[in-house]
Amino acid sequence: MNEVAPLRSSWAVAVEPVDSPDAVGLLREYYTEVADRYFMLHEGRRSTPREIAEGLAEYPSADLLPPRGVLLVARHGGEAAGCAGVRLLDGRTAELKQMFVRAGRRGRGGAGALLGAAEAAAVRLGAGRIRLDTRRDLVEAVALYRRHGFAEIAPYHDDPYAEIFFEKGLGGGSLSG
Repeated sequence: MNEVAPLRSSWAVAVEPVDSPDAVGLLREYYTEVADRYFMLHEGRRSTPREIAEGLAEYPSADLLPPRGVLLVARHGGEAAGCAGVRLLDGRTAELKQMFVRAGRRGRGGAGALLGAAEAAAVRLGAGRIRLDTRRDLVEAVALYRRHGFAEIAPYHDDPYAEIFFEKGLGGGSLSG
């Protein structure tokens, strides 16, 4: 599962350990961005370093380890520019987590490259469908998932920050049951 897949323009996506320096940096940027957007919307301020540390502790990435998960790192022009996690929820359902592309690299196909690689990783893990949750204020993410064939579904967990849930069937997998 450590193969590198060349994708649109100079994007390449590969499995990477969650504790690699690039992965740690990308995950911290991801949490900082979503926390800042949340606090700006609800409290008119940015997140604090303490809140970021608490968020990273509350939502650890340890479940993105083989054999039941992976963390994918996207590189653009050789530099780490995005990430996405995939983990199995059950024998046929994977979940997309921590989908992120650095602001300076957005609009260049990285999100689509990551989604494609995440779907392929989910299939390799044995999943027939992939689910995710997000917030409604993350309008770019909501639009991305809809554009890539994800359909809105009923909530499948009760995380207080999850407002909208999506699912997509994956080629060759069964969604029955």
